[in-house]
Amino acid sequence: MLIINNFEEYQSHLAKELGVSRWHKIDQEQINKFADATLDHQWIHVDQEKAAIESPFKTTIAHGYLTLSLIPYLWKQIADVRNIKMEINYGIESFKFGQPVLVNDEVQLKAKLKSIVNLRGITKVVIEANLVIKDQQKSAYTGDVLFLYHFI
Repeated sequence: MLIINNFEEYQSHLAKELGVSRWHKIDQEQINKFADATLDHQWIHVDQEKAAIESPFKTTIAHGYLTLSLIPYLWKQIADVRNIKMEINYGIESFKFGQPVLVNDEVQLKAKLKSIVNLRGITKVVIEANLVIKDQQKSAYTGDVLFLYHFI
């Protein structure tokens, strides 16, 4: 795991891969809980019998937004940003979904530091996020995640 203690250490990783998370399996229980939380019970996500027959994937798939919501969890496995008062999820930009994540697929986040700026004591970083699906050539998605850090 990468440990970052201050702006200068963070900046030293500009344009470099920061690391990769552990593999995370997305099972039907997680998909169902996400459907309940977001009120999105579309059959392609939650109806295993119908998906086996009617879906082109022959199984259920994770919600695209479920895979996006894993970014903070997976990011914490890549980098430990220390000496901060606060960290804020500031935004996401230019995300493209490459292919769906099927139930029981394992995913892993790869992160690269795309830019870093000191805004009068607040550090704004743009992380290029790539969600890899185990044993697949195409990623689930790629895009940019923006974080704000208030270093002590």
